[in-house]
Amino acid sequence: MTSVEAAGATGIAAERPGAMSSALQRFRRFPMDVWLEPLLIVVIGAGYIIWYQSTTFTETESAALSWSTLQTTILDHITLTLVATVIVVVIAIPLGILLTRPSMRWLNPIAVNIANIGQAAPAVGLLVLFTFWLGTGFRTAVVGLVVYAILPILQNTIVGLQQVDRRTIEAARGIGMSAVRTLVLVELPLAVPVILNGVRTALVILVGTATLSTFIGATSLGTLITTGITLFLPKLLISGAILVGLLALTIDWLGRLVELVATPRGI
Repeated sequence: MTSVEAAGATGIAAERPGAMSSALQRFRRFPMDVWLEPLLIVVIGAGYIIWYQSTTFTETESAALSWSTLQTTILDHITLTLVATVIVVVIAIPLGILLTRPSMRWLNPIAVNIANIGQAAPAVGLLVLFTFWLGTGFRTAVVGLVVYAILPILQNTIVGLQQVDRRTIEAARGIGMSAVRTLVLVELPLAVPVILNGVRTALVILVGTATLSTFIGATSLGTLITTGITLFLPKLLISGAILVGLLALTIDWLGRLVELVATPRGI
């Protein structure tokens, strides 16, 4: 090995510990609640598993809580939540960006008030209303959830972009950046923490609200809850409630991690 190659190898070896150290420092600056939430999830999950294994179930409860059935129900609930979230993100973030442009700002209050209608209306009533138009099933549940959850992401996108310092934007334009490049390279990176906070809020809302989709024929963890109430089976009701809570906590924690990792350094 030549002296140049040796120096290069030494440099690479020196860079790797530095990169690892930087990553560790980034994780260490996370707030304490980021580390406490997974501990809470593990404790609740372990408690539920111990209770599940030590409890005697009726035939109906055993059928509903068997792993094959439960796995399908949980996956259906997650699928319903994620599909609705993706649609909301595709609609709300571009719309929020558009409403912060100078020529479209006059539409801002109108759009937010329209989005607020979905949030203000009772979720069950909203889903039932859509059944008269679209019928029952997965598609209707997705449409209802999208309408119900669009406000947090739309509002946070608008707020996140509006709070970017105008002097920063003017400086970017002053060095020759176009409006599009300024938006992509300056405004959106600085607004990312607020936008992701809105996405995380919408996800948690959707996880809870998706349980109501069982009333319009879409499978979700709400099936356990409604069956437990209808047939007076408290164990099914408890299982459904705990699983929804665990799913909401897990998604909230994962969203928080993404939010913290995606936040540009120095913010």
